[in-house]
Amino acid sequence: MNSYCDLKGKTVLITGGANGIGRAMVEAFHDQGAVVYFCDLDARAASTLTQSRGAGLHFTKVDLMKETQVRRWIALGARRSSRIDVLINNAAADPRIPFSKMTTQQWDALFSRNLRAQFVAAQAALPHLGKGSSIINFSSITVHVTPKEMTAYVSTKAGIQGLTRSLARELGPEGVRVNTISPGWVMTERQLKEFVTPKVKKMIRTVQCIPELIQPSEIAQVALFLGSEASGALTGQELLADRGWAHS
Repeated sequence: MNSYCDLKGKTVLITGGANGIGRAMVEAFHDQGAVVYFCDLDARAASTLTQSRGAGLHFTKVDLMKETQVRRWIALGARRSSRIDVLINNAAADPRIPFSKMTTQQWDALFSRNLRAQFVAAQAALPHLGKGSSIINFSSITVHVTPKEMTAYVSTKAGIQGLTRSLARELGPEGVRVNTISPGWVMTERQLKEFVTPKVKKMIRTVQCIPELIQPSEIAQVALFLGSEASGALTGQELLADRGWAHS
C-alpha cells in the first residue's frame, strides 16, 4: 500500500462504508491514520469492521434517502473533529431493470439514492470544508460503455459527473477540490455473488487493456490519492479506474 503521510489525523467521511469498495476505502484511510466516519444501512457488517479496527473509526446507521439523517451524520463528524478534510460519496444502488418496465417511482427513487444523496452530503459538508479539502464522488464506467437494462443507473452516474465538474468550478476559489472516480467492474462480494459468472469474467478480461480483475482495494488506492495532497493539481476530473476498458 502507498503511504500518504498527510492523511494522518485527517477527518474522512465515507458513505456506504460497510461493504465492497466502501469498506476497502474505510480500511485504507484508517490504515493511513485518518479518523474515519462512515455510514451505511448494514449495521451488522459495520459492526464487524469497527470491532476489528478499534480507535479512529466511527459508524452511524444512515438512510441516504432521508435528508435529515444525512445532514445529521455530516454534522456529527464535523462537530467531533472540528472540520472535514475528505468527503467520499460512494454509496449507490445498481438495479438491472429494462427501460420499458421501469416505473416513474423506481426512476425517482434511484435518482434520490444515487445523485440527490451526493448533493445533500456535499452541501451539508460545505461549511466544514477548508483549503485543501477534497470531495470524491463515485460515478461508473457504465456512463462510457452503456450496458443494457441500466438506463436509470447510467443516467444517475452521468449526473454525478456533471455535479463534480460544476462543484469543482464553484468551490475552487475556496481551495476545495472535487473529483470523480469511475470504477470498472470491481470484484466485490455482492458482484461475485449476484452478477459475475465465469462467462462475465471472460468478457471482462477480453475488454480490459490489462486482463486482471479489479479488486476493491485497488479502487481504495485511487481514493487515497485523490484525498491526499499528492493530487493537489487535480479538480473537476474523472479518473477511470477500469484497467482500460473504456480506453479509446
